[in-house]
Amino acid sequence: MELPSFDMILFLVIVGFAAAFIDSVVGGGGLIAVPALMFTGLPTNMVLGTNKLGGTLSSLTSTVSFLFSGKINGKLVLLLFPLSFIGSALGTYTIHLVPSTFLKPLVVGLLIVILIYTLLKKNWDGSGQQVRFTFARGLATAVCAFALGFYDGFFGPGAGSFLLFLFLMLGFDFVGASANAKVLNFASNVASLVSFFWLKSVHLGYGLPMGLAMIAGSIVGSQVAIRKGSKYVKPLFIGITAILIGKQIWDML
Repeated sequence: MELPSFDMILFLVIVGFAAAFIDSVVGGGGLIAVPALMFTGLPTNMVLGTNKLGGTLSSLTSTVSFLFSGKINGKLVLLLFPLSFIGSALGTYTIHLVPSTFLKPLVVGLLIVILIYTLLKKNWDGSGQQVRFTFARGLATAVCAFALGFYDGFFGPGAGSFLLFLFLMLGFDFVGASANAKVLNFASNVASLVSFFWLKSVHLGYGLPMGLAMIAGSIVGSQVAIRKGSKYVKPLFIGITAILIGKQIWDML
């Protein structure tokens, strides 16, 4: 296994910290981490698998931080966790059978809708009441958790934003939505990482230094989110979603 140089390790540590800081709050850390890993010259499949190693460590750290803050709805995420896990495992397996490029136009359209809706919605400031679960609403939430897990394993960009938006629609404020979304993101990351390990597409020499830096970035980012609240999380969510839209449009062009 080829080991990175000291300069490369330093580069991955800095980038990993920045990516995890953002990802711990609103997702989208892959926008920073994936291009950085591509810069190392690793093959594309190895880049995606190595990124999942860092992403899993990051989401685990954020989940623990939010758990101690009391922002996670344990009963709800325990029900949704296995759905996101199974969906992601299937998605990662499917990526080797079907090209993911056909999803890009759909992703751009959905992200634009989410961005517009978030800009127009005024009461996501922590004062809203969580919705009451009917059978239909619970079933729809379960389907969304499975589908977004599949999407994260299959394609990925915007998965954190979609998960956060799902919990916003369930009545959580931005910090609560971020906390619960991170648990499901951890589930999909673990399943995808296991699949990438099975496919021998994870480079530990690059992934571990970056992953350790991402742990630190996640701790700092989640604590800032908890203390600053929705006034900090909402602008960051809007900014990252806008960047995601631009990135996907740029890739299609």
